[in-house]
This record gives sequence, C-alpha cells and structure tokens, in this order.
Amino acid sequence: MDAMLLQILIYSTLAVAVLLLGSITVIRQGHVGVAVMFGRYQRILQPGISFLVPFAERVFTKLSLQHRASELEFQAITGDQANVNFKALIIYSVQNDTEDTVLKAAFKFIDEKSFMQALIRSIEGSIRALVALKKQNEILGLRAEIVHAVNGHLQQELNDWGFHLINLQINDISFDEAIMRSMAQVVASNNMMLAAQNEAQSQYITKTRVAEAEAQAKRTVAQADRDADNWRGEGNALLRQQVATGLAEAGKIMEANSVDPSFMLYTMWLDAMKYVVANSHGNILSFDGSMEGFEKTMRQMTQLQSKNTSASPH
Repeated sequence: MDAMLLQILIYSTLAVAVLLLGSITVIRQGHVGVAVMFGRYQRILQPGISFLVPFAERVFTKLSLQHRASELEFQAITGDQANVNFKALIIYSVQNDTEDTVLKAAFKFIDEKSFMQALIRSIEGSIRALVALKKQNEILGLRAEIVHAVNGHLQQELNDWGFHLINLQINDISFDEAIMRSMAQVVASNNMMLAAQNEAQSQYITKTRVAEAEAQAKRTVAQADRDADNWRGEGNALLRQQVATGLAEAGKIMEANSVDPSFMLYTMWLDAMKYVVANSHGNILSFDGSMEGFEKTMRQMTQLQSKNTSASPH
C-alpha cells in the first residue's frame, strides 16, 4: 500500500512538472509575444517569463520590435523602353508595443513571407510608376526624387500594417549592358566635344592676345618713330639756328678786321670735306684739286656770298 501511494505521488509530481514546464514561455528582450486561446487573441506577453493556461493558451508569435533591414533588387522600364535595374535597402520596424499596433503587425498577414512579398511589390510598384514617366537619360539624376516619392506612398501602407518606415535607400541604378555602352560612348563624345571647344577657345584667346600685343607694339614703335622724327627735326633746326648765328657773328668779326669773307667759305669747305672723309664708307674720295677747280670753287662760293649779301636787307 505504501509503495502504491509513493508511485502515485511520483506520477502526480511528474504530471504537475510537465504541466508547469508546458505553461512557461520566455520572451526575449526587444520582442513581445502574442498569446491566443483556442485560436482567439488573448493577451500581449512582455519580455521575460510568462505563464500560459495549460492546454488552452499558446504563443501565436513572438514579434520583434527591433529594426529590420531588407535588400531589394528589381527592374523597371522607362518611358522610352529602357530596362533599369535597381538595388534598394529598406529599414523599418514595428511602430510601438501598444496592443493595437502589435495586433496589426501580428495578424495583418498570414506569415512573414507574405508580409515581405507585399512590401517588395509595393516598393516596386511605386518606383515603376515613376520611372515609366521618365526617359533613360533622366533616371540617374532622379535618385532623391524616387526615394521621396516612394517614401510618401510606402509610409502610409506600413502604418496600416503596424510598421514604421525608418529609411529607404536606392543604392544602385544601372541599365542593360548595351545601354551602358551607348551611354558611355555619348559621355565620351560629349567630353571630346567639350575638350575641342575648350582648345579652340584657348587658341582663339591666345591668338587674339598675340594680335593685340603685336598691334600695340606697332603703335608704340610708330609713335616712337614720330617722336624721334620730331626731336630730330627740332635738333636739326636748332643746329641750323646755332650755325647761322655763329656764321653771322664770324662774318661781323671778319668784316671788322678787313678779312675777306671768302676765307671763311674756304674753311667751311675744308671742314665739309673732312666730315665727308670721316663719315664715308669708301676708301677713296675724289674731288677736283687743280688750280682751275679751286678757282672755280672759290668763284662759286664768292657768288653765293654775294647773293646772300644782296638778299639781306640794308
């Protein structure tokens, strides 16, 4: 009898232990549990140890409140029928741990796979609707506009599902290989055209500056020549004036001392010959040195003096 009682006690203890262990659940930090009883929502389980009603209550899901990140890859077609490949990163999370929000996040979709499929299709649809209105040469510059348009549409949908959009990034935008090659050729051609235009502009500016410098140099030289001619003329006029004054003074002195003025003419003639000899480029200077030639020269100089004397006023 005692052995049978002990055996019943042991079995009862084991049954209670099994019931206790089956009714205990642990919710990790950053998560909340959703408990259901007979398939109907019952309550929210907070992080830590929670006890369930044995055989009646169970954990439907353990919902993470932490940030989630998903990478997306998909294609879109532009208005001019070019295929565009997108790579995007979306970061999102459950809005909060309130009961209404948790119920939305837990029961809107049948499972996590269905939720992700709806999320990806929603993002793809928003981007494709925008890209279809643009041309391929506009797409690469619309990264910020695409993100802004998708954010506005996606935020509302995620709120309805109990989630919150934290960030959406378009990490890569690329085209088919043939389109990429043609775009590279266009860029290379444009760069070559710009380089040629810059080179032509540079040569034009250089030649213009050189022509302006040459014109300025010619104007400067011409002005210098004119100034030199003026100064030379003024110098010659001053020299002639000094010579005439000296000749007049010398003539007066010779006349006062009863010296024949032709002597002065003779000395001037000799000085002229000396100047010619000193500044000539040849080695031989020929002139008539005979008595007849000398007398002829003296007569000419005397006649010149007579003409100058008769022409001067009395």
